[in-house]
Amino acid sequence: MKLAELSDSLLYQKLHEGLPLQTGSFVVKIKSSIPSVARGLALLYADYPLCSGEFADFHVTIFRPLNWRRYFKSQVVFSFEGMSPFSPLPYSQAFPMMEWGLNWCITHHAHSYLSIHAAVLEKNGNAVILAAPPGSGKSTLCAALMARGWRLLSDEITLVRLSDGLIEPVPRPVSLKNNSISIIQQFATDAIMSPVVRDTVKGTVAHMKPSSESVHRAQELARAAWIIFPKYVERSETILNCVSPARAMMNVAENSFNYGLLGQRGFSALGRMVQSCQSYEFQYSSLDQAIKTFDQLPSPSLS
Repeated sequence: MKLAELSDSLLYQKLHEGLPLQTGSFVVKIKSSIPSVARGLALLYADYPLCSGEFADFHVTIFRPLNWRRYFKSQVVFSFEGMSPFSPLPYSQAFPMMEWGLNWCITHHAHSYLSIHAAVLEKNGNAVILAAPPGSGKSTLCAALMARGWRLLSDEITLVRLSDGLIEPVPRPVSLKNNSISIIQQFATDAIMSPVVRDTVKGTVAHMKPSSESVHRAQELARAAWIIFPKYVERSETILNCVSPARAMMNVAENSFNYGLLGQRGFSALGRMVQSCQSYEFQYSSLDQAIKTFDQLPSPSLS
C-alpha cells in the first residue's frame, strides 16, 4: 500500500499512531500531529510504500513542546527514541526539521555502511557520486539530473556497503536552498515542490519530490562508476578535469560521516570504491551543459 492511497483523515490517524514508511533501505515510524508534516508527507512521499508490523529502524516524533512557547512564537521539536538531539526550531520549520532529523538518524546509526555526505544517482546501471561541501551546487545539479532521467539514490547520503561496495538507495526529497529553488523551478517546470520555508539555519529551503521511478526502484543496488566534485561558478564554462585516485580518496574521506569511526573497514571500502571509479572535478554554470556532460561521461568499461 502506498501513502497516496490514504485519505487525509486516515493519514492524520496513522501519524497519530505512528506512520510506518519504507524509505529505501530503512523503515521509519513517524508520529506527528502537525498539519505541515502531514501535508509534506502527502505531497512528497505519495509514492512510498507503507509497512505492516511493529518493526522500524527509526522511531521519530515531531511535536510542539508543552510549554509557554506553544502559544507564543511556537516551536517544534524532533524526537528520536524519546530523546531530542536538536534545539527546537520555529513551528513553521516542522517539515524541514523532519527531513534533517531523518538524515541525522541515518548518519549517526547506519554504521554497517560507509556513509558519505554526497548525492548519488544512477543511469544505465552506473552510479555517479556528487561529493562537495555546502554551497557547491551539489543539490541543484542532483535535482536537475533527476529531472532529466537519472535515478535518484540519495540527495544527501551515499551509503556504500562494506561487504561488496554496492550503494544502497535511500531516495528521499531533494533539499534545495535559496537561489537553487527558483533555478530548478525554471529548469524542471513539472517538478513537485514543497512550500518554501524562510529564515531557517540554511536560509530559504524547499524540497523536491523524487521521481516515481526512483522510489519504485529503491531496492535496486548500484555500483559507483564516477566520483564528481562539482562546483557552481556563475557564468563559467563547463569544465571536467580528471582527479587522481589518491586525491579523490582524500576528498571523499573528508566528506564522509563515519570514515574514521569504521577504521580499517572504512579505509578498505573507500579504497576499493575509488579504484573502481573515474574521478573528476566539475565546474559549471549551465544546467543544460552539465546534463550533456554527464550523459557523455566515459563508460567505466573503457577506463
